[in-house]
Order: sequence, then structure tokens, then C-alpha cells
Amino acid sequence: MSHAHHGHDHHAQVGTATATDPVCGMKVDPASAAGSHVHDGINYYFCSKHCLGAFRADCAKYLHSLPAPAAAATLGMQYTCPMHPEIVQDGPGSCPRCGMALVPMAGAQEDDTELRDMTRRFAVSAALSAPLALLAMAPHFGIAHPLGLDPQWRVYAEFALATPVVLWGALPFFHKFALSLRNRSPNMYTLIGLGVGLAYLFSVVALFVPALFPDAFRGHGGQVGVYFEGAAVIVALVLLGEVMQLRAMGQTNRAIQTLLALAPNTAVRIDAHGREAEVPLEQVQSGDRLRVRPGTKVPVDGVCIEGSSNVDESMITGEPLPVAKKPGDKVTGATLNGNGNLIIRAIRVGADTLLARIVSMVAQAQRTRAPVQRLADLVAAWFVPAVVAAAVLTAIAWGSFGPEPRLAYALVNAVAVLIIACPCALGLATPISITVAMGRGAASGILFRNAEAIEKLRDIDTLVVDKTGTLTLGQPQLTDFAMEGIEENDALGLIAALERASEHPLARAIVKAAEQRKIQLGPVEHFESVTGQGVHGTIGGRKVAVGSRRFIDAHGVVPRTLADRAEALRAQGKSTLYAAFDGRVAAVIAVADLIKETTPEAMRMLAAAGVRVVMLSGDSRKTAQAVGRQLGIVEVVAEVLPEQKAEVIKNMQREKRVVAMAGDGINDAPALAQADVGIAMGTGTDIAIEAAGVTLVKGDLRGIVKAIRLSRATMRNIKQNLFFAFVYNTLGVPVAAGALYPVFGVLLSPMFAGAAMAMSSVSVVTNALRLRKVSL
Repeated sequence: MSHAHHGHDHHAQVGTATATDPVCGMKVDPASAAGSHVHDGINYYFCSKHCLGAFRADCAKYLHSLPAPAAAATLGMQYTCPMHPEIVQDGPGSCPRCGMALVPMAGAQEDDTELRDMTRRFAVSAALSAPLALLAMAPHFGIAHPLGLDPQWRVYAEFALATPVVLWGALPFFHKFALSLRNRSPNMYTLIGLGVGLAYLFSVVALFVPALFPDAFRGHGGQVGVYFEGAAVIVALVLLGEVMQLRAMGQTNRAIQTLLALAPNTAVRIDAHGREAEVPLEQVQSGDRLRVRPGTKVPVDGVCIEGSSNVDESMITGEPLPVAKKPGDKVTGATLNGNGNLIIRAIRVGADTLLARIVSMVAQAQRTRAPVQRLADLVAAWFVPAVVAAAVLTAIAWGSFGPEPRLAYALVNAVAVLIIACPCALGLATPISITVAMGRGAASGILFRNAEAIEKLRDIDTLVVDKTGTLTLGQPQLTDFAMEGIEENDALGLIAALERASEHPLARAIVKAAEQRKIQLGPVEHFESVTGQGVHGTIGGRKVAVGSRRFIDAHGVVPRTLADRAEALRAQGKSTLYAAFDGRVAAVIAVADLIKETTPEAMRMLAAAGVRVVMLSGDSRKTAQAVGRQLGIVEVVAEVLPEQKAEVIKNMQREKRVVAMAGDGINDAPALAQADVGIAMGTGTDIAIEAAGVTLVKGDLRGIVKAIRLSRATMRNIKQNLFFAFVYNTLGVPVAAGALYPVFGVLLSPMFAGAAMAMSSVSVVTNALRLRKVSL
């Protein structure tokens, strides 16, 4: 790890790591490795196919022989600080700014080395501190000779019990204390190191060289008081807090670890000769044909080319019902196939799959800072120096005006101030909630690009939605058919055969409808297209014309009944076409982009959440307003060009509205970027997803309501954490300094200060973890 120094800011730079082949121990460059294999979320690299095969056959055998610290370092796992996400390094360690244990970045297997070490230190420290506390407290309960020891030997016993706790149990704290001084970055370990160190050193000198102390330090028996029990119990309590905190922190990335575990390790590839072979997932390339057997996971993102089945996509979208898949449908890697056999063509593999992108987005978002954190950062920057000053003032006040032994009281109360005021809870209040919320969102198909998006979404009062692909399916479909004197399938077959030669979106919808009915389409002769009006040609000897009213008037007279029907369909916002056969107008068809089934419910949920919905559309005013009426949307802005969408949002922002924009196309990207929060439909284009602050994996507008609920719950949680941390420190320091002593005669022992400090951090983490259970 290296540090770039700039003022008081220290950044750990990421080094270039080689991997170690776990079978033979050779150093391997991942870029030129003979192969790799993912096991428990870690990618292992191999020098040869032989080593790769041996590892696959018995992973546990080789992992057991690989030392844990070496495994972490050689596999290039990256670690970051939960409070300072800009700190990144290879392998575990301590943050140079706050001293906290670095945690694995999402994508790395959780390493519990730190937790196991702290648990061991806590167990030993607690076992020694308990009898030490009993020995020290015995005289206060009238037991002059506990365990038969006279006072002099009792103090030596306290020294013997306390020394391993302070010199071994507290060693990580003293190391971080030294780092904070060296980096000129005071933090919670500065206060712990000062408090424990002062109490222990004072007690050692008092035991072995008591003559050095003046009378102001001596009690009624002329003895200088010792505080071995205070130093040891504080260490045990801080270690307890660290253990509980590390366990809780390990749970914050559980959603990411769960996502990582979803991906299968192998795929069944079908070669050009139809032979099937199981291959490692990393060998699958775009374009490969893969078989997905019943009950197995889809290996990569692709498209179904053969077979049909129901696929459980809940792990990606959060929706419980399986989705029917048939040839032409897209499938997503890591989703679970049902009872059918599917053959798919791989489209996105490796880091390009939706699952990999979700993990990457959430990992990056968890390491961003919410604007609300600036307040906590500002307070924390001044807090430690202020606490040290408060401890010094406490010592001076008790040393000058306190009861005898004055200097003993001065030391005890100064130590209590240092211990109780550790700002760990304050620093954790925001990032821990953001981290948990990101994971909770990912599990529900809601991806936040950064912490700022979570914070801003809470205040949204206006949602601008693009019509096509957001409110609607984005795929025009044949919805209505009216005829006179001709069979429906005969008419559709002739119209579709003619339209098959056209590139118009409406034509594709008609052809698709005929194909779904399995109607045979004959060849077209003398095809001619009149731009913007219609097409005509000859099919099986029959002259067929399809187009607008103006176009069709040249090919026959439109009956009144068909004209009325067409007018009624246009009033519903549908696109209508007339069809003439051998000079007789005999059919009207309507094509529309259907509203998604979930959209009406989403509109009701948004209204209940107090969000105004505005629809933007490039369609005609009549079509847009018809869709708006169906969904109860009052504000409809139609006939908007793509470049005008961002301007519409700017105008709303000038009216002091806080605007979110939901869209799915390339033409929506400028508007998504202009909005206070851009929301991309996961079914849309990559460029829209890149421009947005929030991505809904499924493309379901109900996800916006879920995202708003999660945002509001997260900001509530952060406020609770900050309030608790601020109030705790604001009240704790005066009490520890002895503010209650003149009135109530109450002093806060450093032991109780240590317990309160440890519990404050744990309570903040525990409160944040409640977000995992929040109802969306």
C-alpha cells in the first residue's frame, strides 16, 4: 500500500496484483493465465490446464493448503474503508484516515480474518478482565482480602491480569493510534489510545514508583490509586464493540454476495456439429449456442432460439411469477429455468451480463457519498481535537477545584471523556445505511448509480414519463379488425403479404399478427409504396391496397360503417389503415402501442405517494391524450422532439419542482441527465441506463414507487443514526467530565464510558441493518 500525501488527505493506491496458482503455488499473470475458475465468489487463476482440472476436481483440498492471508493478498482482493470509500488497497488492513478495518469491496469473497482475530482478543481480554474487575471492586463491598490477598498483593494481581489485556488485547488499537499520529489524522483510535494508555501507564508508575506522586494523588490511606481494571475493562468492551460491528458490517454486503453466488460455473455448449460439452463459464463467447436444461440456471444473457419454458427471474427483478420464454425472447444470466428445454444464443458474456453489471453498479454506488454526509464529515473533522481539548479542560478543572485526591479525580474523568466521545458512531451513521440500502434495492431490481440518487429521490414531487416503452410496451400491435364481405383471416393474409415488403413499424405489427395466426403469406407482384400514404400490389391475381383515407379513396369508396369504425378507433389513440381488394374497400385495421399491464397500478401508487405524473410523447396530440385519459394523467405534453424533452424538464425545474424522468431510449438520455433524478428502464438502451441515476431492472414503473419508498426509509434511517450519534456525544462528554457531580454526586467510570461508546457504534449499525427488512 502506498500513500499520496496532499495536505492531510491520504489515499491508498491500488497496486497491480499477480495471482497464485492454488495447486502448484506458481505466480500467474491473470491476463495470460491458462484458465480460471470461480469458487465461492473468488476467481482463481492457473498456470496450466492440468492445474485447472485438478482444482475443479477437489477445490477444498487445495484451498485448505493455501494460507488465508496469502490467499487474500495473492488473489488481488481489494479492500476499502466503510467510512472513507476513496481509500482502496489490495489486501486487508486499516484505514490510514480513521483506523477502521478495511472491508472487502463487493465482488470479493468476505474475509473474516479480522473478525476471527478480534473475537480471539475479546475472549482472552474478557476472561482476564472479569476477575480483575471483581478484585478491584471487592473493597467497595466490604471485602478487605478478596481471595485471601492483602491490599499490596491484590494490586500486583491486578497488574498481572491487566497487562496481557492492554499489551496484547489492545495492540490493534495502539497500532491504529500510532497511525493516526503519524498521518496527522486524529480519529476514534486516537482517543482510545490516549485513554487506555494514560490509565495503564499511570497505574504502573503508581504501583512501582509511588514516591513520584504528590499528596494530591493519594487517597485516605496515603495510597496512590491504580486503574488497571478501568484500562482492561475498557479494552474488553471496545473489543466487544469491534466484534459486533465487524459481524454487522459483514452483513451489509450480503445482498451482493448473494447475487454473486447466483451465477453458474459452467455452461453446456453446442458446437457446429451438434455435439454438446460442459465448459467453464469463462470460455463461453458471444454467439455460442448453449443448452439450458430443466431446473438449471441460464448461464449468460442471450436469446432463446429453440424450445419453450417458464423462467424464474425473481433473483434479478424481484418479481415472484415465472416468465414464459419461447424462440425470440431474451433470457438473463443466473435466472432459473423451469421444466422446459431451451437452446439459447449467447449475447452478453462475462462482465457484460446483466448480473455482472448489477454487481458492478451496486459496488460502485456503495462507495459514493450522500450530500447529507458532508455535515457528519465536517463535525467529525473538528470533533477529535475538540474532545482532547475537553479532556484537558476536565483535568485542569478537577485538578484545581475538585475534592481530594484532586489529581486522581482529574485523571479518571479526563480518561472517561476521551473514551466516551469516540466518533465512530458519527462516522458510520451515513455510509452504513447507504450500503445496506443499495443491497436492498439490488435484491428488488432497483439499482442506484450513487448515494446522491438515493437522497434526491426522497424529495421528488414530479415524475416525467416517456410514453413509448415506459408507459407502453414500445412494440406496436394489431388491436382491432373490422371487415365487410371478406373473411378476417383471408383479409389479414392479403394485407400482411403486402405489408411484408414495407419497413414501416405498423407493417411489422401486421405481419407479426398474421404469423401468430400461422397464416401463409403469398408472394407480391407489382409492389409500390407511396411515402407517408400507403402501399399497393398484386397477390395471387388480386389487387390489394392498404393505407390512409386519402390514399384509399383512389382505390374505391369507403363504406360509412367502416369510416365510423375508423373514427372511433382514432379517438382511442390508435393508428388506423384502410384496405381495398380488387377496387372494393372492405377492411379497417388498427395498430396501437399497448399500455403495460402494470402501468395503471403504478399510476395509482404514484398518486398515493404524492407524485405528479407528466407524460412526454413525440406522438400526435390525439394519440398521447388518449393514452393519458386511459391512465388518468392530466398533464400531457405531446409532439415533443427528442432535443426538446430536456428543455421541458428545465422549465419544470424553474417552477421549483423536483423532477424525476423515466425513459428507455437513446433520445431520452439528455432528459434523464437534466432531471434531478434520471430513472432508466432496464429493458431500454445502454445509453439511457448510463445517463440515469436509478435503473429499474424489469422496466416496471411500480419500481419507481418502491425506489421512492426505499429512498425515504433510508434518509429516515440516516437521520435517526445522525441524531443518535450527535445526541449521544453531546450528552456523553459533559456527563463524563463530571457535570452531574456537583448536584447528584455522580461520576461516570471510564469502564461505563467504554461500554457506552462500544454500544453506540453497534446500535447505529444495527439500526441501519433494519433497512434490509423495509417493506417495499
